[in-house]
Amino acid sequence: MSQRDSYKQEAAERAVELVQSGMVVGLGTGETATYAIRRIGVLLRAGTLEDIEGVPTSLATAAEAVRAGIPLLEESRATPADITIDGADEIDPALNLIKGRGGAFLREKIVAQTSRRVVIVADQSKLSPVLGTRSPLPLEVVPFGSRYQAEYLKGLIPGAQISFRMGSGATPVRTDQGNFILDCVTGPIQRPEELASLLQGRAGVVAHGLFLALATDVIVAGPAGIEHRTRP
Repeated sequence: MSQRDSYKQEAAERAVELVQSGMVVGLGTGETATYAIRRIGVLLRAGTLEDIEGVPTSLATAAEAVRAGIPLLEESRATPADITIDGADEIDPALNLIKGRGGAFLREKIVAQTSRRVVIVADQSKLSPVLGTRSPLPLEVVPFGSRYQAEYLKGLIPGAQISFRMGSGATPVRTDQGNFILDCVTGPIQRPEELASLLQGRAGVVAHGLFLALATDVIVAGPAGIEHRTRP
């Protein structure tokens, strides 16, 4: 395990300390969230946690949760989670986020918006003074007219470099919903709320990776230890 992976695990396992028996837990997608899923499974098998139900944010997360022994709610029964534990690609000082490297940001946002507490876990490399400085902004778009969406975004975000996320065989990656992902290298986003509003109003853009005013807690691990930040 690399030092960075060790930090991710430390942050994730600290977040799991906030989980209590009887909770519905939103389960994020990605490497850092996977450490939390595995830790919850360990505590369930030990009897330290009981009556946990998980709400997975992707098919990959659902498979990981099953391997860990976490009972899952059916999609049609998914209820507001008591707590969600997830990762992030970039975190600003106000605890706003860019998410989406794992391709599951639509379901991640649905779960986050219906969670009573959203705990983001990360290593310190994800901290940023301004969103867009370190991470591209992903958008999930329907395949129909997707190339025109890319052209629209170039006009909306001057200077942005926009590309389809590609998979094996030089074909676009598809999300669990069957849509494409556009990755937008924007540079620092000075007015993220304004950009989020414009993106939400664009037909064909299913979701964007700006998670604004959703995280209640951020747990970051690094050489100096673990820092737990909360939204004022």
